[in-house]
Amino acid sequence: MNHQTMDQLDYHRILDRVADKAITERAKTKIRSSQPLVNKKVIEHQLEEVREAVRILEISSSVPIHSLDEMGGYLDQANKGLFLRPDQLTIVLSFLDHCRKLKRFMRDKEYVAPIISTYAWSIEDLEELEKEISRCLKHGQIDDYATPELASVRKQLKQAKKDLRAKAERLAGNKKYQSYLQEKMMIEKNGHYTLPIKREYRSKVSGAVIDTSASGATLFIEPSELGTIQEQVNTLQIAEDHEQQQVLYTLTGMILEKAQEIQIAIEAMHQYDVLFAKAKYGVEIGGTIPSVNEDYLIDLREAKHPMLGREAVPLTLRLGGEDRALVITGPNTGGKTVTLKTVGLLSMMAATGLMIPAEEGSSLHLFHKIYVDMGDGQSIEENLSTFSSRLKNIIQILEDTNDHTLVLLDELGSGTDPNEGMNLAQVIMEHLYQKGATLLATTHYSELKRLADEREGFINGSMEFDLETLKPTYKLLLGETGKSQAFEIALKLGMHPELVQRAYTSTYNKPLKHNIDTSEKGYVKQLTINKHARKKSLQKSSNEEAVKTFAKGDNVRITATDELGIIYKGPDEKGNYSVQIKGEKKSINHKRLELHVSASELYPEDYDFDIVFKTKEYRKKKHQMNRKHVEGLTIEEEE
Repeated sequence: MNHQTMDQLDYHRILDRVADKAITERAKTKIRSSQPLVNKKVIEHQLEEVREAVRILEISSSVPIHSLDEMGGYLDQANKGLFLRPDQLTIVLSFLDHCRKLKRFMRDKEYVAPIISTYAWSIEDLEELEKEISRCLKHGQIDDYATPELASVRKQLKQAKKDLRAKAERLAGNKKYQSYLQEKMMIEKNGHYTLPIKREYRSKVSGAVIDTSASGATLFIEPSELGTIQEQVNTLQIAEDHEQQQVLYTLTGMILEKAQEIQIAIEAMHQYDVLFAKAKYGVEIGGTIPSVNEDYLIDLREAKHPMLGREAVPLTLRLGGEDRALVITGPNTGGKTVTLKTVGLLSMMAATGLMIPAEEGSSLHLFHKIYVDMGDGQSIEENLSTFSSRLKNIIQILEDTNDHTLVLLDELGSGTDPNEGMNLAQVIMEHLYQKGATLLATTHYSELKRLADEREGFINGSMEFDLETLKPTYKLLLGETGKSQAFEIALKLGMHPELVQRAYTSTYNKPLKHNIDTSEKGYVKQLTINKHARKKSLQKSSNEEAVKTFAKGDNVRITATDELGIIYKGPDEKGNYSVQIKGEKKSINHKRLELHVSASELYPEDYDFDIVFKTKEYRKKKHQMNRKHVEGLTIEEEE
């Protein structure tokens, strides 16, 4: 799969969300580096493992996975002849404890998870090693009784330190030193018992200077009388260090003897971490285990884009057999692009061994390649496409496509002359189909809708639009050709039926069938209904935040970028205006706009704004149609 496809379909973002469910960094890294596979048996095995992991989570979500990121490094350290420190042995002990608990946890899960239970059975019995490390450690330190020799040395050292302190305290109270002392007490410095002697009396006290005060007025001297006992303490401390190292080397050696068994346990723990991360994410998105096929069948049942959450409108789509090309039409923001992305992303997730947010029984073909060409600003997050860059992408797709390829094309041919774009789009789609690709394409071109009606292997689909609410429902309807529905919407909003009829007949050479009363009485009634609807809408908006009012042609400043633009239309129900900036129309919220120069100051009262906002070709056609009826001449409204 190419990286552009992965990025445009949010594949890496899905992997990040799965990785967040893992405990170990190693598992997170493995998940993030995943790629779709093409081996059917391997994928089916992975999906079955995830299915079993889900069954286990249904029984208990507390799976004893250890954060084993340090374990590999500890084995390497031991192999270099370096002993493990007590704090490191504590982590090893925790790992061994988790291994034992994991085996016990899986013992009664074999009946629901026969495949992944075998990972637990591969973990050898390491209880003896666990017990020995546990016996030798206490509160993260080597226990006194780890060995008899260590116990003996520590006992002697404890007594020697006690004797040293007692003698030091006696010296501090000795009249011999009273007049030399800065303070009449013994002070411990760097493990030595010292007397705080005034600097001028240094020669009066025999012993080693261990430290000085910040001012230099006081010298901390270890009296020579303590030398013999201090030497004994030092010797015992060296013996203690030696015995502790012997314990650490012994325990490290025992770990090395079990290095292979520990490595197998690490791998098993890692495998469980990856599996349960996949299962947890699948449960979170309400996913199911899809079947994968090599029959060129896409069968999605109530599927949803995982980034849109459970409130997304479900998609049901069956495409296969001779029908390998779907042409989707419908209004802007009606869900066409999301439909393409859902099919592509779910295909990749299934091939990665992930659950998909769809109903049971969904099946996806194992595509070796998936290519995407998204455009016309329909990306969920951003649009960086231009016609030239898209064309380069299409050329690459045409070269690389074969019968194991899924191609997703969004508004193919847009961004150039409509007639040229339409013909180019038709040729591209036909060629991709001839090369064996499975093809999903969205379009506004009526000719491409007819292609799907007339050409074998092509079928039509449209995104449903509710004329009652004047909003898209985001549902895909197979076998139906979507319409712009401009005429139906015009009638619904109250435009005189006679005007709508004239426009429709001019476009399609036949009358528009509708259920609206075309009489003057009916028209007045419709206007009254619309008036009440508008009044109700105004009452509703009065309770909401006031929207700044701009007129068509107003010159405005975009506060976020300090650019200047011209108001084209708006606001919509969300307070967004269509603003033309450097020849491109963008939707910008009223909160981000400031009036620069009003239209009334810039243009005469009867100024034709088509000069500003419409193309020369559009204005020419409109002028011809205003003068007389021209057979076959139509205008596609420019947004």
